[in-house]
Formats: sequence, structure tokens, C-alpha cells
Amino acid sequence: MKQAPNRSILEIFLIFLRLGISSFGGPVAHLGYFRREFVEKREWLTEQAYSDLVSLCQFLPGPASSQVGLALGLSRGAIPGAVAAWLGFTLPSALLLVLFGLGLPFLGEIHGNGWLHGLKVVSVAVVAQAIWVMGKPLARDRLRMAVLLASAATATLFPSSAGQICAIAGGGLVGLALPGASITPPHSPLRIAVGRATGTALLAIFFILLLALPFLATESGSYGIRLFASFYRAGALVFGGGHVVLPLLQSQVVPSGWVSNDSFLAGYGAAQAVPGPLFTFSAYLGAVSSGSPSGWIGASIALVAIFLPSFLLVVGILPFWEELRRIEALQKAMPGINAAVVGLLLAAFYDPVWKTAILSGTDFFMAAAVFLLLTFGKAPPWLMVIFTASIAEALSR
Repeated sequence: MKQAPNRSILEIFLIFLRLGISSFGGPVAHLGYFRREFVEKREWLTEQAYSDLVSLCQFLPGPASSQVGLALGLSRGAIPGAVAAWLGFTLPSALLLVLFGLGLPFLGEIHGNGWLHGLKVVSVAVVAQAIWVMGKPLARDRLRMAVLLASAATATLFPSSAGQICAIAGGGLVGLALPGASITPPHSPLRIAVGRATGTALLAIFFILLLALPFLATESGSYGIRLFASFYRAGALVFGGGHVVLPLLQSQVVPSGWVSNDSFLAGYGAAQAVPGPLFTFSAYLGAVSSGSPSGWIGASIALVAIFLPSFLLVVGILPFWEELRRIEALQKAMPGINAAVVGLLLAAFYDPVWKTAILSGTDFFMAAAVFLLLTFGKAPPWLMVIFTASIAEALSR
């Protein structure tokens, strides 16, 4: 494992900017891109440490992939590094969606394009590679494989945040009974340059805002505060990532008249076509909302509000993470939890990744070819994105 020095803030920003431009496929695919970039290529952390970090972020509300990115930026550049990582990964899709929203009256239908379908096919290969690589060490015996499959079944039968939490908790309970699991495998811990006092303060701010913002929104009568409060609540209370937050956002902005249902659905389609986190859909909604401020200011309010809970939680909890990992009960539970998390990835691989992308035999063979090139040919993901989108577009004509 490389003993890398702290990265410059600009370097962190540029690394995550490239990922923000090239990481198509939704939150599960993003975890695969991150694993390839930071575990395989840059060796910022071990496979075990990465799996533990993903498990922690699956426990927290908000977008798991963005939270993993925040944690990695925090470990390399303290709080400025976390901000740089978030900006780099988030801005490309946010800017594209805001521009789409502002230009919506002049644009045609975006659904059904061949290149868009090609991006979905790439995500199948990326997620499959992540499950393949992460599953081998984390489900290497029959009991852990059973946990993985049970977790996948639970998440499939109960596709909600409650189902995901139950699957992870069940994996932890099984992990307590695993033989020889009293010590979590060694890893290179994340270097968190944030103290416990700062972490405690940020966690306190998280809960204060969660409780106070609805009151402020009601009493102030300000549309900007109501907008901020609604998107903060969405980011603070939704487990399961971007696909889960979309129905909640629809219930927040459509019945209230802030955004029409047609505009909401158009933005949802556009969100599937851009790289980066799906939570940037909030920027689109803020931009096209009927209140004032809207446009770029409304987009900024909604974007910051929906990601702020994740920032407060991740930066607040990580100073305590290594101490938590040394608790014997948690050490025993972690192997089962990690196997359960891979099971959640497997469930997401089936629905929505596979079901929305593999519609024909041609799709299957394209996804299989990209999987082989990524896994055994070590092809760069960005090249596979361009290649597959181009092939799919050519086949659609």
C-alpha cells in the first residue's frame, strides 16, 4: 500500500472532476468506478478498508457514492479536500442539468436515444465488475455467501430503505456468529485530519438543522428557506441513494406547484443521461421551480441543501470510525455486514441496472464484452463509455 502524502486540494478536485465527467450508471456503478480508481489504480486504501467505508455509508442517509467520495477527499485534504472532492464529482452533472432545465422550452424529446441506452449498458458491466471483485474476498465461504444472497433477496422483495437496513442488520447479526471473525482483517485506516470536537459539533448541527428548518420555513414565509428546508429534509431522511430520493422529491415539489409533473419527468429523463450523482437532480428542480429565487440561485440552494446532511454526517462520524471499528462486537459483525452490502449491490444490479439496460441479446453481448475488457483487459472505463455509447447509437439508426 502506497504511503501517499496529503494531496493538494487542486489535485483532489481534478481527480474527482474526471470521475464526475465519466462516471455514468448511477450510485452503484459509481462505487465500482471509485473502487477501480482508488483501490486498484491509486492504492489510496485497501480493498478491506474500502468495503468498510462503503458499509458505513450504506448505513447513513443520503447518496452513498457521494459520501464515499467525501470521505476519500477528507482523508487526503481534510475538510477542504472533502469540499474539493464533492465539487469535482458533483458540478459536471449539476451544471448540465441546470442548463437543460433553463433550455427546456427549446429542447426536444431526450428519451429513446441510442447513446443513452449505451450508457446504461456500460453501467451493467461496471456494476458487475464491482460485484465480482468485491464479492470474492467478502463472501469467500458458504456462510458469507448465504448472507450475500439473503441480503440480495431481502432488498429485492422489499425495495425500500427499511429493507436495505434490515439486510445490513441481519448480515451483522450473522457476522457475530461467524467463526474466527473476532478481529477485522488489517487495513490502512483513513487518515482523518478532523478532531472529535469538530465531529461532534457537525453532528449537532445536522440534528439542529433537521429540527429547526421546518419551523423557520413556516414562520419566515420565505420561499428560499422553504426550498432549502425541503431539500435538506430529503437529503437527511432518505436511505438508498438517488433512485430512492426521486419519489420523495416528486412529492415535495409537484403537489406544491413548485414544478409541474411534465417538467419533473423531463428532468428525471435527463438525470439518467448525465454522469455523476443522481442527487444533482435537485439542481434542476431548483432551477425550474416556480418560486423566487429560481434559476441559478434556486439551483444552488437546492443542490447545497440536499448534500449538506451527507457532509455533516460523514465528516462528523469519521473521526470516531477507527475507534468504532475496534469494538469487538463490531469487528465480529463487519464481515457479515460487508457480505450483506455486496448483496445490496447484487440486488441493485438486477433492478434497476440490468432491467433497464439489457433489453436484447445485442445488449447482453455488449455488456459482457465491456465486462471482460474492464476486468481482464484493464481497459479504462471512460474509453468503454465512449465505445459502447457510439456502438449503441450506430445500431439504433
